[in-house]
Amino acid sequence: MVSISSPNAPEVDLSHHLSSEARMRKPNPMKAIWKLTRRKPNMVSLANGDPHFSLYPIRRVEFEMASVEEADPVATWRKAGPSAPSTKFVSSSYEPCALPLQTALQYSHGAGLPDAQRVVTELTNYYHSPPDHICTLSLGNSDAIAKCFRILGEPGDYFLADEFSFSSITNAPLSQGIKWVGVKMDDGGMIPEELEKVLTNWNPARGRRPHVLYIVPCGQNPTGSTLSVERRRQIYEIAQRFDLVIIEDDPYYYLQYDSPSSSATSSSTPFVPSLLSLDTDGRVLRIDSFSKIMAPGMRLGWITSSPLFHEHLVSYTDSSTHHPHGFGQMLITEMLSGPNGWGIDGFDRWVRSLRDEYHRRRDLFLDLFEREVASTGLAKASPPEAGMFLWIRVEIERHPRYRADLRRLSGDSTAARTNVAQLMEELFERCLDSGLVIMPASIFALSADPKYDDVEDPVEDRLNYLRATFAGTEEAMEQGLAILGQTLREFFADEQKYITAA
Repeated sequence: MVSISSPNAPEVDLSHHLSSEARMRKPNPMKAIWKLTRRKPNMVSLANGDPHFSLYPIRRVEFEMASVEEADPVATWRKAGPSAPSTKFVSSSYEPCALPLQTALQYSHGAGLPDAQRVVTELTNYYHSPPDHICTLSLGNSDAIAKCFRILGEPGDYFLADEFSFSSITNAPLSQGIKWVGVKMDDGGMIPEELEKVLTNWNPARGRRPHVLYIVPCGQNPTGSTLSVERRRQIYEIAQRFDLVIIEDDPYYYLQYDSPSSSATSSSTPFVPSLLSLDTDGRVLRIDSFSKIMAPGMRLGWITSSPLFHEHLVSYTDSSTHHPHGFGQMLITEMLSGPNGWGIDGFDRWVRSLRDEYHRRRDLFLDLFEREVASTGLAKASPPEAGMFLWIRVEIERHPRYRADLRRLSGDSTAARTNVAQLMEELFERCLDSGLVIMPASIFALSADPKYDDVEDPVEDRLNYLRATFAGTEEAMEQGLAILGQTLREFFADEQKYITAA
């Protein structure tokens, strides 16, 4: 077991957060025996049904990756194309390497191959230095989060999240009988006072008070918001007082930018401290992924957690998906610790160069947005401090068919006050008809329960947002924003269709 430990880490018993399923699950006995094979070197095994590596039709895998010796490795790699300088490293059954092929492609343990687990642990320690935590490899970000939900959630539980959250993730625990409570946000992300308000005013008649908070602190999807250090500290303190477990999903951590007034993000700009780095109790389960910084199809990530949660994550993995694929584990092990790999210093140069590239794309997008969209006076957006999304506020109150009296006309005190939802659905359809795909806020909104939640300012009346990405090509940005600006002009000029209270 590879761990990040501190001799002074306090012991806080968080076992009561485990789900009944996690408590009832028994370790896979075959995997338990596999662990014993490391008791002494050169053990003779007649146990596992592993094909011998001499029968693998593979004996050497070579990876050719960007060189990180240049001053700006991402720009060099992008601009030079096939002639860009590169570095090569191998995983082989007969050449010197960090993770021999015969080891990488055998059956392994739910935490991942020890060498791969070690390198992500070293990477986590380099950026976060958490006390008494262990890394567990996963099949990417979504797999990791779903497993966290499974070991923590009971049918009937309520989990907390940003009121606008990535729907693929919030859909995951619904089949477990878990429901969501959205916490209000502003341009700076989740508002700590609103989180505390939800917990303080929780009505026991609704069920057990939420004990899990899911949050994306950097470049939040969809809003692009980033929590300040002060908000992170406040949220962690609230988690301590109300005994919350925090699932810190941070795929955009390495894509943090300087302000648009800077022409680039300095390589010396520090990364904002993570919630994991603040965790003294073991109540943060942090999710990292290579998807946004290398390639999404890698499907390789890791969970950093306390030993308690690590044990149950491994037990679940050993009886479900099993360990991640050997090819991805070979790649990261050779890349981070192999004789010809990047090493952690080289990885750091790559991600700092990468965020400068996304800084450039963000600023280009903002310039185009100002020219094509903001100039109409019908929409606006704030520059994101991280990630790859822009959260566009449509000035829907200016639409000639906007209504703010629907609740009064219907006589239903829990109904939406406005027709924002209907107008934004119409705008979305207009965008599609014009050849533009853009994400409406409605697919990210966590619905409120009018019996218990705020009915004075429901999320249904605040759906006048669109999510756009600057991760695509410059041509797509230019064409897409031109279409959006023209569609807004036409939509706001249209008075024919009238939406009534009915």
